[in-house]
Amino acid sequence: MRSSRRHPLLVLVLICACVVLAARPGDGDAGGGGSDVSARVARLYAESAVAARHDDRGRQETVRRELDAARDQLQSRADASVAAGACRGAVRLDQPGTRSTGGWVAPVESYDLSAGFGSGGARWARRHTGQDFAVPIGTPVRAVGAGRVVRVSCGGAFGIEVVVRHEGGSCTQYAHLAAVTVDEGERVAAGQWIGQSGTTGNSTGPHLHFEVRSTPEYGSAVDPVPWLEERGVPLGQPGAERG
Repeated sequence: MRSSRRHPLLVLVLICACVVLAARPGDGDAGGGGSDVSARVARLYAESAVAARHDDRGRQETVRRELDAARDQLQSRADASVAAGACRGAVRLDQPGTRSTGGWVAPVESYDLSAGFGSGGARWARRHTGQDFAVPIGTPVRAVGAGRVVRVSCGGAFGIEVVVRHEGGSCTQYAHLAAVTVDEGERVAAGQWIGQSGTTGNSTGPHLHFEVRSTPEYGSAVDPVPWLEERGVPLGQPGAERG
């Protein structure tokens, strides 16, 4: 007669398996939970703009408080991803209706220009290799032109970053993000949202670090301001507000 008693080692293995499964985040956590936060930030940005257009001060204040809380949560998730060195995966947001397959745009719609290409300072090992756009956490970041995503990474000095290769071989980098909305290998259109700004990596405050490179790799950067101007996108001078 077969005994109904289980081997003690088998029982131990089953207990360990249950503990691991209980501790592991659900399938939706990598994209689901993060996606919820990203979507909430995007929705609140839109609501804030509507309230501002209607000069609804009460609604603006309510949305501002909600947006601040959502931004903090978004950045906390981003910091955890960078600390782990693993991206949570692309979050899918409702895209604006202004995308196009041709033409060029600025990487963010409204901004203050801060540190420019070639700037010096203790934050950089050599010289600043891009143009910084001072924007709040969660600001939609746009592909400046059509192309293909050749890198999505989390960790290191650039924090969460996306690199896009455009026709002709030039590449653009978008760094210190709080979330990405594209996957490596994906084709993107000019103006398409590819991420949300943040302050991950070697960053002293919320901003987008934008580079133009001759290759996808660090060390091949060129000044992005004249590069964009040649394509019909004037940015103005550092310290100037646009939007």
